[in-house]
Amino acid sequence: MRLVPRHLWLSLATAPIVGFFALPFLYLLAVSLKTKDDVLNGHFWPTAPTLANWPAAFEAANILGFIVNSVIVSLLAGSLTIALTLPSAYAMLRLKIGGRWLSDVTLSSYMAPPIVALIPLFFLLKASGLLDTRTGLVLIYGFANVPVAFWLLTPFLRRMPIEIEQAAAIDGAGPLRILLQIVVPIIAPGIVATFIIVTMLACNEFLFASAFTFSDATRTLPVGISLFQGDRLVNFGQMAAASLAGIAPVYLIALFMQRYLVSGLAHGAVK
Repeated sequence: MRLVPRHLWLSLATAPIVGFFALPFLYLLAVSLKTKDDVLNGHFWPTAPTLANWPAAFEAANILGFIVNSVIVSLLAGSLTIALTLPSAYAMLRLKIGGRWLSDVTLSSYMAPPIVALIPLFFLLKASGLLDTRTGLVLIYGFANVPVAFWLLTPFLRRMPIEIEQAAAIDGAGPLRILLQIVVPIIAPGIVATFIIVTMLACNEFLFASAFTFSDATRTLPVGISLFQGDRLVNFGQMAAASLAGIAPVYLIALFMQRYLVSGLAHGAVK
């Protein structure tokens, strides 16, 4: 009998948090069902619901193509980030390469505003022939998220018992073999959690994608959604429909990968 009030208070305390995160999605859903005039009346729910915005959104822009571009670019960029960060972090933390200053520089590089690198990266991509290509975005996101991945992977590497690596070294294993056959399996939850986070960051990025892509064949979803905003009129209903269609795959992936994300972050927090 004592558990009932406790569960009741827990539900009451959780309800505002759930409402806070659910409200934007409910509002997007409501706007996607409104006409242009209904959007301006100020009501939360539509007075005359309509599904016309959904087919109109897919006719006005290549939403499916934008989603495919976002998925491909973010997955490849996340893989590149992990491939760059894991051996680098292991070399800096375990092999003491670069000293402490290199890890500090790696982390501090993320503090600079991204717009600072916009012009140099534009001319670099133009000179290399990667402007307006998905490959260019993959390279930019892959390198740009290295500091985040380094910050996330560092606790996992530090909490791993070094005696395991020393025993493997005594048996004749080199650093690369130790990393691939011993370190990676042990910190696999942390690698998966880091991969999910950097992939989401790449999927939601707007600044570089808007500056370095010009055609529907390379535009990602955040840039595609911005196309619904005209010079004088914003198609709020179509924009809301496109936004819901675009975030659905991301949230489905996050929902199915949630246990790996939570277990990975918890694994890094417990020695």
